[in-house]
Amino acid sequence: MEKLVRVSEATPLEEDKCHIKFEDGSEKVINLKPYLHGPIFENILRDQDEFRKMRVIEGTIGWDNGADIDPDVLYYDLKPAWIEESVKD
Repeated sequence: MEKLVRVSEATPLEEDKCHIKFEDGSEKVINLKPYLHGPIFENILRDQDEFRKMRVIEGTIGWDNGADIDPDVLYYDLKPAWIEESVKD
């Protein structure tokens, strides 16, 4: 079984990218655009100032409007949930 991981640091970069440090010491630069899908992410996706307001909330990347991204999805390079759901249809 894969271990659960948590984000310890998140630094926004240009063009919807983010430098992420995980609690296990690993680091990645990830393009978050595929994960910014749905109404809760619309303003974050449209406005880089809003995107840059990301912070670590309870071990994941989150924003003040309640949007967040599952840290396990980011760590293990999994497909975003909305892509998985559209494949099932």
